[in-house]
Amino acid sequence: MANNMEYDYLIVGAGFFGSVCARELTDSGKKCLVIDRRSHLGGNCYTSNKGGIHVHEFGCHIFHTSNEELWAYVNRFAEFNNFKYHGVARVDNEFYSLPFNMWTFQQVYGSRNPVEAREAIRNHGEGIEEPRNLEEQAIMMVGRPVYEKLIKWYTEKQWGRPATELPKEIIQRLPIRFTFDSNYFNDVYQGIPIGGYTSIFDKLLSGVEVKTSVDYKANKAFFDGVAKHTIYTGAIDEFFDYKYGELEYKTTRFFHKMMDTRDAQGAAVINYPSRDVEYTRIIEHKHFDWVETDFTILTQEYPERYVAGKTEPYYPVNDAQNNAKYLLYKELADGLHNMSFGGRLAEYKYYDMDDVIGSALNFVKTLK
Repeated sequence: MANNMEYDYLIVGAGFFGSVCARELTDSGKKCLVIDRRSHLGGNCYTSNKGGIHVHEFGCHIFHTSNEELWAYVNRFAEFNNFKYHGVARVDNEFYSLPFNMWTFQQVYGSRNPVEAREAIRNHGEGIEEPRNLEEQAIMMVGRPVYEKLIKWYTEKQWGRPATELPKEIIQRLPIRFTFDSNYFNDVYQGIPIGGYTSIFDKLLSGVEVKTSVDYKANKAFFDGVAKHTIYTGAIDEFFDYKYGELEYKTTRFFHKMMDTRDAQGAAVINYPSRDVEYTRIIEHKHFDWVETDFTILTQEYPERYVAGKTEPYYPVNDAQNNAKYLLYKELADGLHNMSFGGRLAEYKYYDMDDVIGSALNFVKTLK
């Protein structure tokens, strides 16, 4: 491959943002090269096939959206089943319904109807009206007993810091229902791609030149010379050699194991909020896209301290300090010519899958 600007676009990263950009730009007649540091497509949405079970290697991903156009778009590349996520939490030998709904409030408060549930939450809300952090936000939303039993330790395990030091916006993502509806998401369209997520990326990148196991940063001088424009979807602080310091992320270690049983836990995901359990949840993958096998595959998720360059960055810690640091990096990025930044890591943003696809589609319109 000669250093002669033979591509219109170099796209760094084969996750959703990069892959959607590649598809749209290729379809508009542009020549693209997609590279990824990992050995596979799909970023954290990558699924492997192990004996017919599609394993979500980097944590479960459930597609959900209320945007009809985005739903139609993603259905161009996959057929979805009708999976809906009904959350379960295990504390000692008791099981609780998630997200927080009338089942949960009945179990914790003995509430028999929405009026009693709201009253119980108000009585246990400690009079908080202007929450300053995640703990106060959660207590205001569901009362201290629910917070202590189902939120506090899970959250502190997951993020590696006290809930009083976490931004309240994290918990605001969780739905609170005063009905007996345990469907986790409120979106109209939900499901898992039949055949796993990897099949989506195979189709998104069909006819596009792709190179995996290639490190852009290690070969930056070369790759900066092969395309007229670069779309970078990696970590923005890494791109600028951590000039303003490292941005913080939540990261996770995954422990996969096979069991000689048809069904081990009866649910796709069971959360473990207890302080004395190291992992945060166990995933049983075959429940996402059921196949008849005599074995099953489970994944335990262990929170891990993020170390830039050594562990994978998953979710940004969007507190005031990190967001301020990100804006310094964004200012540097905005000053570069023929270079664009997009996606979860480059924008330091907590994206759902439909949001990142929508962001990529909107971004590409500015390029065509």
